[in-house]
Amino acid sequence: MDPSDTVFLIDGSSQMYRAFHAIRGLTAPDGRPTNAVFGFVNMLRKLIADHQPALIAAAFDVRGPTFRNELAPDYKANRAPMPPDLREQVPHVHEACAALGVPVLTYETFEADDVIGTLAAQAREAGFDVAIV
Repeated sequence: MDPSDTVFLIDGSSQMYRAFHAIRGLTAPDGRPTNAVFGFVNMLRKLIADHQPALIAAAFDVRGPTFRNELAPDYKANRAPMPPDLREQVPHVHEACAALGVPVLTYETFEADDVIGTLAAQAREAGFDVAIV
């Protein structure tokens, strides 16, 4: 896979959860949790440095119901809500993406997976290789 021909699509929500649960107890001097931001930024910087993708973007889930809830009302009905310590870090993760030149993609009623799937298909049609992270 030639990086100059590769589009990297990041499931930002998934990677943010991963960072949140992998790194515990990391806080700012004022006590605000920063573990998800720290882990996410480290992952993103390493990805960019190691692969130098032609294009990159991070898709995030939005709060609230999606079209999948209309198709199946019980969709994710048993899933616990996002932990408050993670929820408060979401805007900071979005800001970090912007600072690193990574577009943040969110679309009402669509999950990050749906956005990534659509963009991956479009990128392939345009002749790019696609890496989903």
